[in-house]
This record gives sequence, structure tokens and C-alpha cells, in this order.
Amino acid sequence: MNFRKPRREEPEVNLIPLVDVALLLVVFFMLSTTFNKQSAITLDLPEASAEQRQAPEKPLEITIDAEGRFYVNQQRVINTQIETLKQAIRVAAGDDTKIPLLISADAKTAHQAVVTAMDAAGQLGFVHLSLATTQKPAHK
Repeated sequence: MNFRKPRREEPEVNLIPLVDVALLLVVFFMLSTTFNKQSAITLDLPEASAEQRQAPEKPLEITIDAEGRFYVNQQRVINTQIETLKQAIRVAAGDDTKIPLLISADAKTAHQAVVTAMDAAGQLGFVHLSLATTQKPAHK
């Protein structure tokens, strides 16, 4: 007769399925999460309606032509550097950063010129910023 106690095998914890589930959860959350970038400048996007909205006061206007040259209230800025543009805006607006700022850019203007104008306005503290657009004619 065999009176020896049977050897018990030590229980083994298999971690591979746990790691697989954890990685699947990480991938799921990475793919289903949306990331929002907070912007420093609040934009009042133009509305697509036929009615003109009257501004309460005369806005400060920055115009950008097709070559990327800046104009502040129809006065040309001597170069396209952001510091020069900020100085021209400061002169035109004085200390009032509460007035509306309107950026009008030619359709062929480089995107960087518009971003430079928005950045200059944001650095100076302007919070009421609008981009000028035109309506497309209705097709008949």
C-alpha cells in the first residue's frame, strides 16, 4: 500500500489573460476619447444669414491682402512681423481692448498671416474677435 500523501501542486495564477484585457481597455479608451484643445482667443464666427448685424461701436479692422501685408484701420503696417503689428494695433486702439476687432483677409491670403493677426490680438488682450466673410450668391 502506498501511504504517502499525494503531492499537491501549488496553484498557479496565469496573468496573461489579465494583461490582455488591460491592454484592450487601454486601446478602447484611447480610441474613444476626444481631446479638446482650449483656445486662448474667443471667436465670434460669422453667421450665414442675409441680415446685417449692427455693431454697437466701430470695430478696429485688420485687413490682410493676398500678399500677406497687414493694414490696421486702412493704414499699412510697415512689415509683417508680429511685434510691428502689435504696435500698430496698440496705437490704433489705445488702451481699449474691449472694442470689437474685425479681421478681413483676402481669400488667397496664407493661413499663417491670419493666425499671426489673431495671435497679435490675443497677446494684446482683445476678446471680441470676428472674421469677415462674404455670402455666396444663391444659385438660380
